[in-house]
Amino acid sequence: MLGSTFAFGLMAVAIRLATAHVPTQEVAFFRNAFGLLALLPMLLRPGRAPLRTRQLPQYLLRSAIGLCSMLCAFWALGHLSLGQAVSLSYSTPLFVTIAAVLWLGEVVRVRRWAAVVIGFVGVLIIVRPGTAGFSAGSLVAVAAAVLGSLVAIQIKQLTRVDSADTVVFYTYVFWVPLSLVPALFVWVWPSGIAWLWLAATGVMGTVGQLLWTRALRLGEVSALTPISFTQLPLVTLFGWWLFDETLDRWTVIGALIILSSNAYIAHREAVLARRAASRAATAGSAPGE
Repeated sequence: MLGSTFAFGLMAVAIRLATAHVPTQEVAFFRNAFGLLALLPMLLRPGRAPLRTRQLPQYLLRSAIGLCSMLCAFWALGHLSLGQAVSLSYSTPLFVTIAAVLWLGEVVRVRRWAAVVIGFVGVLIIVRPGTAGFSAGSLVAVAAAVLGSLVAIQIKQLTRVDSADTVVFYTYVFWVPLSLVPALFVWVWPSGIAWLWLAATGVMGTVGQLLWTRALRLGEVSALTPISFTQLPLVTLFGWWLFDETLDRWTVIGALIILSSNAYIAHREAVLARRAASRAATAGSAPGE
C-alpha cells in the first residue's frame, strides 16, 4: 500500500508537469496509452490464462464514467495546488458510502452516517463556498470524487465475476480509444521533456493500481487506508519544491477531518465484514454439530 501511495503521488506530480505542455484531455489519453503498454507484459506473459469476460457492456459504462472522473481530476491537478486537489480527492469514500446505499442497497448505520457528515464538513472547510477563498475549480475536484465513487461501486460489482487483473485490463482497453476522442479536438504534439512526464503518468498509474489491488488482497482495508494518506504530505512536498506552493490552514484542517472520517468508515466496514464472515462460518458449521 505504501508503494501504491508513492506511485499515485508521483503520477499526480507528473500530471501537473505534463499539463504545462499539453491539454488535460491529451494527458489523460497518454496516461491510458502508456499505462496499457506498461500493463501488457505483466498480463499477457506466456503461460498465463487468457483474460476473458462476459461483462463488456459493463466495462464500457465503467470506463466512460471513469474517464469523466479522470478528466476532472487531471484538470484539478493542473489548475489547483497539488495539496488541495489531492485533499479533495480523499472525499471519494464519503460518496462511495452514499452510492452503496442508493445503488447496491447496502445498510449504513448511524455511526458511519455521522462519519460521512463529518467528512463533508471537511470538504466544505477546504472549498469554503461563499468566501473570498472559494475557487470554482475546487468543484471540479469534488466532481471527480463523485464520479470516482460510482466507479468504485462498479468495480465492486465487476470483481464479483472477474479477477482484479481482468478488471484493470479491460478498463484500459476501453480507456485508450475513449480518451483519444476528446484529445483529438485539442491535440498538440508533445516535444522534449513532455514525453517523459506523459510516460511517467501511465507507468506510475499502472504500478499504483497493481500494487493497490494486491495490497487489498493481502491485508484489511481498515489497516491499509491510513497508509494511503501519506500521499498528501508527499505531493505537498513536491508542490512546495517544484511549484512554490504551500497549503493554507483551511486545507490542512479540512484534509485532517476528511482523512479521520475515511479511517473510521474503513474501520467500521472491516468490523462489519468480520462479523458477517463469522456469522456465515457459524451458520455453515451448524448442520454438522
